[in-house]
Amino acid sequence: MNILFLGAGIILALMAIAIILYLVTARRYESSASVANSYDQWTEEGILEFYWGEHIHLGHYGSPPQRKNFLTAKADFVYEMVRWGGLDALPANTTVLDVGCGIGGSSRILATEYGFDVTGITISPQQVQRAQELTPEGVNAKFAVDDAMALSFPDASFDVVWSIEAGPHMPDKAIFAQELLRVLKPGGLLVVADWNQRDDRQIPLNGLERMIMKQLLDQWSHPAFSSIEGFSELLEATGYAQGQVVTDDWTEPTLPSWLDSIWQGVTRPEGLVKFGLPGLIKSLREVPTLLLMRVAFGTGLCRFGMFRAIRGNGPGDLTESKSDRMSIITS
Repeated sequence: MNILFLGAGIILALMAIAIILYLVTARRYESSASVANSYDQWTEEGILEFYWGEHIHLGHYGSPPQRKNFLTAKADFVYEMVRWGGLDALPANTTVLDVGCGIGGSSRILATEYGFDVTGITISPQQVQRAQELTPEGVNAKFAVDDAMALSFPDASFDVVWSIEAGPHMPDKAIFAQELLRVLKPGGLLVVADWNQRDDRQIPLNGLERMIMKQLLDQWSHPAFSSIEGFSELLEATGYAQGQVVTDDWTEPTLPSWLDSIWQGVTRPEGLVKFGLPGLIKSLREVPTLLLMRVAFGTGLCRFGMFRAIRGNGPGDLTESKSDRMSIITS
């Protein structure tokens, strides 16, 4: 009996230590530098790419969801987003800005399979380097470090602006919405996919939900999640969107991604050989956050939002400088 109590005590102590380490080592958002540092670290380690492939975003499993290879589902997400957004009707050489391009998975599909002229931007220098390494010569996709909160491109630069799961890293969603539409040509197409929180103006978060959201923010360098309704309103408030912003909820077809991402560690034991014990510990460290994500998206606390808008002429003269426009937004 004493041995059983001793064993239980050791297990509880180890669990307590693990929880403390999990909380202490959180990657809390401090600035754009903290986001860049997190992605630089993940890219240099190679663990995220090994398990998640070249697409650092969720997969699409159909509606209703069906069993599918995790990496295949991620590529399928891009094809589904192209169809939903109407990009499949656009001609070759259409210019596309991929905001938050990661290591370039979506950019390469848009360039190779649709013939688009793609520019991918990310805040992470290491992601840019890796995207360039993964992109074969002759593929019409280039990559650069840039800040989505203050894009370096002139007004009306692109036919399409595309973004997957970048919004949670943006501290000011209004400026993010403004920048996405500012660099889009009049008549151009904006297509965004993002993690969103339930609209707490309608149903306030309870104590447990606030605790869960705090961890989802703190662990992966997120300053805040917007709601689908809230971000749609911000896009319309820029004055650039031509007519009403179209939204959709892809929570159901993307939901299996969370548990599948954990299952990768079980079905691909070669990762343990490749990254060793340190890699295993780093991988296990992400499991609680992945489980919390599954809980949040499975209970309606979080939703996977899709946004589509056409750029109108927008407010003011398009030759007005970006600095002038930013001073108006932030005043």
